[in-house]
Amino acid sequence: CSMRLPNKVTQYSKSVIAKFPEILTVLREQDMTPNELLESIAGDRENMSEILDALDCLFALRKIELVQEGSRLHYVERDSV
Repeated sequence: CSMRLPNKVTQYSKSVIAKFPEILTVLREQDMTPNELLESIAGDRENMSEILDALDCLFALRKIELVQEGSRLHYVERDSV
């Protein structure tokens, strides 16, 4: 299975990137374990591997980080220039 990125075939709304705002909105409110986050945003319509792909991307982009010995996800706020 590969990560779905927007392109001519895959619409933005069906891509992994479309999940970023929902994940970041939840994590702005409070830190959560990965399991808590999955439970809060994943419904029957969601594919867990897509959410995990989105988390991988957000971690690589340094928008989220693992805190408390890797047990909780944290939204990383950056100072604007």
